[in-house]
Amino acid sequence: MRAIEHLQLDPLIVIARSQDITLHSRVENYKPDDWATLTYAKRKFFDWGGWLAVRPMEELPYWRTVMRRESNYRWWKEFVAEHAEAIVEMRQVLRDRETVSNRDFEMHTRKRTQNYRGRKDSAVALYYLWRIGEAMVHHRERFERVYTLAENVAPAHLLTFADEAETDDFMIRKDVAFYGLRAEQLQTGHIHHRPEDAHEKIWLRRMAENGELLRVQVDGWKGVFYALAGDAPLLNDLIAGRVPKAWKPIGPTTEEETTLLAPLDIVSARSRAKQVFNFEYKWEVYTPEPQRKYGYYVLPILWKDYLPARVDLKFDRPNNTLVVKGLWFEEASTGKDEAFAHALAKGLHHFTQFVGAEKLDAKAIKPVALRKVVSSYSEK
Repeated sequence: MRAIEHLQLDPLIVIARSQDITLHSRVENYKPDDWATLTYAKRKFFDWGGWLAVRPMEELPYWRTVMRRESNYRWWKEFVAEHAEAIVEMRQVLRDRETVSNRDFEMHTRKRTQNYRGRKDSAVALYYLWRIGEAMVHHRERFERVYTLAENVAPAHLLTFADEAETDDFMIRKDVAFYGLRAEQLQTGHIHHRPEDAHEKIWLRRMAENGELLRVQVDGWKGVFYALAGDAPLLNDLIAGRVPKAWKPIGPTTEEETTLLAPLDIVSARSRAKQVFNFEYKWEVYTPEPQRKYGYYVLPILWKDYLPARVDLKFDRPNNTLVVKGLWFEEASTGKDEAFAHALAKGLHHFTQFVGAEKLDAKAIKPVALRKVVSSYSEK
């Protein structure tokens, strides 16, 4: 199965962090923070960007080219003009110390800022040096970045800059792979400050003409979409109604066990749930409570190859219990389907183990027959 390409990070932890739920839904025997071990201890990945994501370390030369482009952004040039002294100071601090964090500097010793990236000039200066690639994240403490010089994290042979045109090709291919089928109108945000002939639509069309991408039309979808040329065998299998051999799961299938999708998963976010599954999804964690339609931390439920339901969960840590606060179906008949009941029971039981809870409270599940199946399975 294709890699997810970008693992978006989020600091919020209600049940588990979004990135851990994303990986739990895909990786057999995944445990919370395994991604952090691979990133900060084994240096297989690095995290970077305004849209914060973990990326493979071998991709660094391409991303360093993107980082260099960031320094040409108008707002960063204005920032440098305003905070030049702090930037020079933080560069020296990074040279003098092995690691540096925002917490190393007391508020009363710093110039206050109104930047949403930090209230101290030291914090925003460190953030800037990270965005342009001079600093990298050494590790995280309570999810806050602890910085160091890039050469202290990345192998020397990766501290280079990829060719500009090669970087644009790479970014297009990566986003096509990320979205699965990439719409022409979507924007990556990485091909910026380039000549007009590097506009993404032109780049997509040129790569299709060169045979690197395929133009794809989908029944019921408007417009042209793109796929990687190497994915043609997979698409042919799907068109023929076959599941590609490469997609054979290591563990239970999604028919045998439901999967809970993360709020920031590519399937859930960016309107993909509506486009691919005709499933309206909004992460309501930042929606005022009176305006929420479902709940604070609602997750889509994947069963077979569609999204038939959603569930609102809470981790009652004092009682070490995962609580189902609400369960909603797209069609009422799903709640009466015995096969779905057993798949949901297995999925919730597996998820309970994943977050480290000892019990599952399913009292809110309706209908009663479904609740009994889920509760009896959890008691085994």
